Amino acid sequence: MNNPERTSSRRGEIVAEATDIWKSYDGGRVEVLRGASVRVREGELVALWGASGSGKSTLLHLLGGLDTPDRGTLRVCGLDPRGERERLTLRRHLLGYVFQLHNLVPDLTVEENIRLPALALGASAKAMAARVRELAERVGLGHRLAHRVQDLSGGERQRAAICRALMNSPRVILADEPTGSLDEQTGETVFALLRELARSQKAAVVLCTHERRYAEACDQLLRMRAGRVEETR
Repeated sequence: MNNPERTSSRRGEIVAEATDIWKSYDGGRVEVLRGASVRVREGELVALWGASGSGKSTLLHLLGGLDTPDRGTLRVCGLDPRGERERLTLRRHLLGYVFQLHNLVPDLTVEENIRLPALALGASAKAMAARVRELAERVGLGHRLAHRVQDLSGGERQRAAICRALMNSPRVILADEPTGSLDEQTGETVFALLRELARSQKAAVVLCTHERRYAEACDQLLRMRAGRVEETR
């Protein structure tokens, strides 16, 4: 998958950094990360590329505060995601998370799913509605806002999940295999959307993928193997 628009954003501010991260499970018997390090700058699309079990999703979870490392240093937007207060601030204001299987709430409409992150901020109903409409129109879901999740295609569900992740205008978007459950054409649409968001919003996007074509279309390609990070480009 070619990306003729790839540009370097390495001079931008560092917004996410993991240094010498180690992580194991089952009382230390299963080592997943072994001194992994990564540095991400604003406006940059970074791929964590590797086979299943290489540690890429675990590293993403640690950056997002979904888990804690055994040792090493984490900084996201100047905060340590291991702290409870810092983690809350990151989730409410600075981080957006896109899961492989979208994790939308099936009993809610598309509009209700997208505005969920803003509820904790106490935003006005008018402001939330305007933001939801803006995001939905941008990804071609403006006509679907009143529909429930079961009425959407796989690609539409993932686009709704991306809108939800963007609701509070995060500085960092963490995407865990967002194209993994989609067909090729829909997957390329979702990837193109994430790439465009990194460019237009100057958001840092960290993408976990096992598909080389997506990894090679990113600004920075980091290959993960046996719990370590190798900078391929």
